Amino acid sequence: MSRSDQTLADARNTLNRVRSDHSIGMKSRALKRGHFWKKVGYMAIAAGTVIVGAGIVGAIIDGIGFGGVMLTGLTIAGSVAFFYRYPRMEMPTPEKLRQGDLKTLAGKTEIWLESQRLALPPPAITLIDSIGVQLDALAPQLQTLDEKSDAAREVRKLVGEHLPELVTGYRRIPETMRKEARGGRTPEEQLVHGLGVIEREIASTTRAIAEGEVDKLAIQGRFLELKYDGVADS
Repeated sequence: MSRSDQTLADARNTLNRVRSDHSIGMKSRALKRGHFWKKVGYMAIAAGTVIVGAGIVGAIIDGIGFGGVMLTGLTIAGSVAFFYRYPRMEMPTPEKLRQGDLKTLAGKTEIWLESQRLALPPPAITLIDSIGVQLDALAPQLQTLDEKSDAAREVRKLVGEHLPELVTGYRRIPETMRKEARGGRTPEEQLVHGLGVIEREIASTTRAIAEGEVDKLAIQGRFLELKYDGVADS
């Protein structure tokens, strides 16, 4: 590989990493920030422990000397490097989205969607970003929603079941078949259509919960079109 080809490959890899790290909503960004500061806390504890340990050893043997200072510094650097990389943030799965805490459902769904972006066509990525905005709007309503209420069950179906099912159904289709029309639409068109429906439903659900009109949450019936017009059936 020539130097220019290597430079282009490196640039492409960097761009892909930036895209994959893109936050589509404030809730996913907040979860990532919380995870980062937790790791910073681990770094501080590790560094403090090493310093205290070095101080105790120094008091016992009347100083640790230059070599001890260097060893202490290297140990601190190693601890910081370790906790910078670990523990890695746990990636939500569709199963965990269906069963997890309702209060963090919006943020974790955003994180899961972010991990799917690179595998989706550009029109779908645009809708994924829009869904992130809608999930941010839904999140405050989920903080006070009864986990056992009809509204909570419908939200879980919409966000934790139908949305992942649509995206994973599309990804299961071989790339060579994603532009082949079946039933009047290609799988890519079906994906974009389904994501558009979900985006509108999340907005409608947010308004319904905010207004206390639970009877408006008849989501399941409106999602029959995803079952019969969805990607997974292509």
